[in-house]
Amino acid sequence: MRKFIIDTDTASDDAVALVMALRQPDIDVKAITVVAGNVPLAQGLQNALYTVELCGASVPVYAGCAKPLLRNLETAQEVHGHDGMGDIGLPLQGRAPAPGHAADALRQVINANAGDITLVTLGPLTNVALALLREPELAGRVSRCFIMGGIGAGHGNVTPTAEFNIWVDPEAAKIVFESGLDITMVGWDISWQYATFDATQADEIRRLGTPLAEFVIDIQKTLTDFSMRENALAGFDLPDPITMAAAIDPSICKYERYRVDVTTGAGLARGITVVDRLGVTGREPNVNVAVSADHAAFVEMLKRAVS
Repeated sequence: MRKFIIDTDTASDDAVALVMALRQPDIDVKAITVVAGNVPLAQGLQNALYTVELCGASVPVYAGCAKPLLRNLETAQEVHGHDGMGDIGLPLQGRAPAPGHAADALRQVINANAGDITLVTLGPLTNVALALLREPELAGRVSRCFIMGGIGAGHGNVTPTAEFNIWVDPEAAKIVFESGLDITMVGWDISWQYATFDATQADEIRRLGTPLAEFVIDIQKTLTDFSMRENALAGFDLPDPITMAAAIDPSICKYERYRVDVTTGAGLARGITVVDRLGVTGREPNVNVAVSADHAAFVEMLKRAVS
């Protein structure tokens, strides 16, 4: 069994990624840690707890940071719905997280499984940065870290050059990217190119007829409208699930190793992942950057998870 920790700001695409991991027979999800991002922390917790329950899983879910390290929280509720799950009326309240702070849970689980943990991050990197600030040696005890964040090439989804997860807490992202973790970055460019579902493709998933198949499509209601209106996509895209797919089976994507730095300025200088493709800085590459993905293999993995 492979051991995963998932750090998430649970909204509609995060929930699909959780389903994929929790339903993968050779993966043992040791902990889910929740951070504020897509939605406020309390809502993200309820969304994660509901998804774990829906999967019939038993995984501790920990509350983490309610705001970025140095900035005010800015959510994406206009993208995912007020409740983060498409505002379709799910019972997203009343569940209790595990005791303790997510940053401490990250440290405890990583140290207890040193060298044998895959860390998958689906939201802002605040929890992970805090854990690394408290214990920098953690970076060397994580086998691999898959980050949904940034942009390998092309345009952003919150500014012309920045992706939401990095933009929300760029100071945390800078700490993580410079920590020495073995990072694989699956940027938003991979999602909109290789993980977009139009109405026909979405209906193929829903027609599988299981509660999970209906769940993973229905919760994209608000995201679909936003993506088509604001991002000129043919439907909704799933950045967190295609990152999870890469963590489950790295051959889903192709990668190049580059130097990636994170900007922490204001305005248009906030939260850019600067990918040094030509090596002009002369700095040592530090990130495996996804440059393409196998859409068909990703879809088949998702179908298996919800069938």
